[in-house]
Amino acid sequence: MADRVTVIGWDGSPLTAAAHGALGAATLVAGAAHHLALPELPPAAERIRLGSVELAARRIATHRGTAVVLADGDPGFFGVVRALRDPEFGLEVEVVPAVSSVAAAFARAGMPWDDAQVVVAHRRTLRRAVNVCRAHTKVAVLTSPGAGPAELGLLMDGVHRTFVICEELGTERERVSVVTSDKAADHTWRDPNVVIVIGGISGAARAGEGGGWIAGRDPGAGPRGWVLPDEAYGGGLGEGETDLLRAAQLARLGPRVGDLVWDIGSGSGAFATEAARAGAAVIAVDRDPTACARTETAARRFGVQLQIVRGTAPHVLENLPEPDVVRVGGGGAAVVSAVADRRPQRIVTHAATRDAAELVGRDLTEHGYRVECALMQSVELDTRAWTETERNVAFLLTGELLRREASR
Repeated sequence: MADRVTVIGWDGSPLTAAAHGALGAATLVAGAAHHLALPELPPAAERIRLGSVELAARRIATHRGTAVVLADGDPGFFGVVRALRDPEFGLEVEVVPAVSSVAAAFARAGMPWDDAQVVVAHRRTLRRAVNVCRAHTKVAVLTSPGAGPAELGLLMDGVHRTFVICEELGTERERVSVVTSDKAADHTWRDPNVVIVIGGISGAARAGEGGGWIAGRDPGAGPRGWVLPDEAYGGGLGEGETDLLRAAQLARLGPRVGDLVWDIGSGSGAFATEAARAGAAVIAVDRDPTACARTETAARRFGVQLQIVRGTAPHVLENLPEPDVVRVGGGGAAVVSAVADRRPQRIVTHAATRDAAELVGRDLTEHGYRVECALMQSVELDTRAWTETERNVAFLLTGELLRREASR
């Protein structure tokens, strides 16, 4: 095992005395090509091009001497420190940090970033990174080859955002560009780069207004409750939109940051708004222009980001991006079947009768979903006289994709 391992962050600034001291004693140095070209490296030190961090860590673990790893920005922030400290390698490291590339990008843009979401986009996580950009008004994306500004822009189709693209920060080739998301694919971007994604509607519940107390999205912004009273949406909700049914649907789907939720038959926009309040990206679909307008009003009132698509399901669903979870609020068995063809992890819907519930349940089972059905009855009482004022009955159906497919 190496006698000593020091990880040095590099942001283009002159190296600190601590960094100079560690480099001067190094018998092995790992880093990217531009790190290994630094004049401060000892001429006799072994040099490792840092492609795979795991391979470099294995080599360092067997090295007898003093090792240094150079990394861009703050190596403890989505950096190599986590990989080097993996129990597999048994390495104890000292860290000399630098300004993170995210902090540098926001500094170039002249913007605060305590209210920003920060995500990493690799080929395997690109879709989830895009969903965060859909759901939030300020996101920093640490990109990688094959999951860069062009790919982000292509997958943001239908959602307008502004991209601040910071290429090769800290080098002589540094460049900062501002483009709209639909134009990002028209250019070739140099690696490494950071993309600041900004835009979307604002509202009273938006996190970060007036200064916040927690980094990222303020979990306390907006009114309390997973679901809000029907009156919060102006009344006149459909029979499948009662607050208790919405609460059960949200509990079954569990929308979260990084997910894309389809709400088909969005009606008043109550469920779509509440799924977005949980941090998920949401596409609300309805054929009724009045429903679409109500959904937009609800999103603005509660400061959440929604994409609203007007059209008739199932045909309108063909060109939508792949969902993680889906609520079917209208359209019946035909729409549920079309949704199941897209293989979301969970589907929730409701039926007014047992026969209709059976029809939907059988179809979900044939599509490879494990089906649960519960008869829900809610009775609203006037607490002044404790008399019944309203009664709602619905069959709540949940389809969960079998585990071997749900891990995508």
